[in-house]
Amino acid sequence: MGDQKESLRKITHTLAVKNEEISNFICTLKQSLENLEANSNRVQDDLQSEFGSLHAALDEMKENMLTRIKQERASRTYELQNQLSACSKALESSEELLELANQTLCSSETDGFTQAAKDIKDSVTMAPAFRLSLKAKASDNMSHLMVDFSQEREMLQGLKFLPVPATPEIQVSECQVCDNTVTIVWTLPEPDNKIEHYILEHRRTNHEGPPRIREDYPWMVVEGIRETEHTLTGLRFDTRFMTFRVRACNKAVAGEFSEPVTLETHAFTFKLDSSSAHQNLKVDDLSVEWDSSGGKVQEIRKEKNRTNSPLHSPARSALMSPKRAPTARPGRDRFTAESYTVLADTMIDAGQQYWEVKLDKESKAFAVGIALRSLGRFDQLGKSSASWCIHLNNWLQQSLTAKHNNKARTLDCPIPNTIGVYVNYDEGVVSFYNAKTKQLMHTFRTKFQQPVIPAFMVRKRSLEASVAGVTDLKTVLGRASPPAGVEREFLRGDRPAGSQCGPERPEEEQRHQQLQRQPHLDAATATGLSSIRLQSPLQVESSAPTAGGDAHSRTAAPLNLGCFCLA
Repeated sequence: MGDQKESLRKITHTLAVKNEEISNFICTLKQSLENLEANSNRVQDDLQSEFGSLHAALDEMKENMLTRIKQERASRTYELQNQLSACSKALESSEELLELANQTLCSSETDGFTQAAKDIKDSVTMAPAFRLSLKAKASDNMSHLMVDFSQEREMLQGLKFLPVPATPEIQVSECQVCDNTVTIVWTLPEPDNKIEHYILEHRRTNHEGPPRIREDYPWMVVEGIRETEHTLTGLRFDTRFMTFRVRACNKAVAGEFSEPVTLETHAFTFKLDSSSAHQNLKVDDLSVEWDSSGGKVQEIRKEKNRTNSPLHSPARSALMSPKRAPTARPGRDRFTAESYTVLADTMIDAGQQYWEVKLDKESKAFAVGIALRSLGRFDQLGKSSASWCIHLNNWLQQSLTAKHNNKARTLDCPIPNTIGVYVNYDEGVVSFYNAKTKQLMHTFRTKFQQPVIPAFMVRKRSLEASVAGVTDLKTVLGRASPPAGVEREFLRGDRPAGSQCGPERPEEEQRHQQLQRQPHLDAATATGLSSIRLQSPLQVESSAPTAGGDAHSRTAAPLNLGCFCLA
């Protein structure tokens, strides 16, 4: 019966995943149809506009050339008309003189002949006919204004759609994801010297595979890339994956996007698991606060909305990550009694992980570390073999201790504002660092047999948390040994409670030599911590009694978490 249920559960999970893939593909097809309609209308309008521009340009050119011909004709006509008028007047005057001369020659009077001949001679000398140029001032040839548009006609007949650049192909094997930095490399099917630049788009996602229509994060655009590779720096790996696509552009048009490529960031991100929290810790997604009423109002509200929440649907449950605590902790009771504890919702079962916690030194009590998922509901952090932590006690006298298996070691170190937690699951190492000075505060060594989960304890105060990610351990943890005077190792709680940090005793020299391999936050190599930017505030508030005994007055003691995954 159990095997059949497990088999059916796997089938249900497979069907749910396939249904989601098909639904996503249907949404993609619908969006493609809408985009096709819109893009077709757009290019059709562009074509009409371009031909309209061509027609307008041809009409304008035709009018200009016709105007030029008319102006040339008018100018020449004016010149020839003036010359014709002058010649006509000269001819008329010349004919009058010729007639007068003939009359004088035929006259028989001798007395006035001499004077008449002299007058005719003077008139001929001043006649316009002898001052005229008998060469036309304007030509009747208009061949210089003839046209031949055969070449232009061939060009117009050769009009075609713009050449679109080829679609790039992202070379996944050459891409690198490291330390909040991604290098994307792509190639073109054929060399194209007309490519002017590339456009790279990237988007964060928690879903592996092709992009989904409804994503939580928008596409981010990088323009003006001249080479066939680009490195994105200053990222924040707070999602499991990042999707990339690129397209080429020439001077006129952009080509198609490449096939989207999804790369894993190995980011270790988590939220607080409200189902594990103590009743006096009121947890709502990324916030938690002290609640003296025991969280009853919250539980009633959650129970009322539980059946309507999509989080509890069968399909959603089947799709949740197996590392999430709600599915991995069936029937888990809340922490109770004096264990004011809340666990994260994501387990660690392999690899190296790192996160940071920013605490308020005024907190009455606070602990940060890890725990097995089987940690008892009455167990306080560090008081059983199922948890490892750094504990700050500020009730009477401020003290910072490392706790495990009900054994404690006082750390003779300044209390930092930010504590870095490093877990190497495969090597069984849990180390705590001063995130500012990069110095090792304490190290537990064990052999993990079960997955572990980030764990936190807060009492009479509040906390805030945020997550981000890096993926290269080398930029966070150096290989140098920790400086003298800093706690190096606390193996399974085998040192007496209250022992101080300090130089190793002679009988511990061998253990000290073994710790030369222990990761150390070196200031020169810990560049991954120098540019941490936190996000998604997680707030936990607690009620602290005032001088008047008001148990409901709240004080805020922020605690910030920066979560990083280290490949």
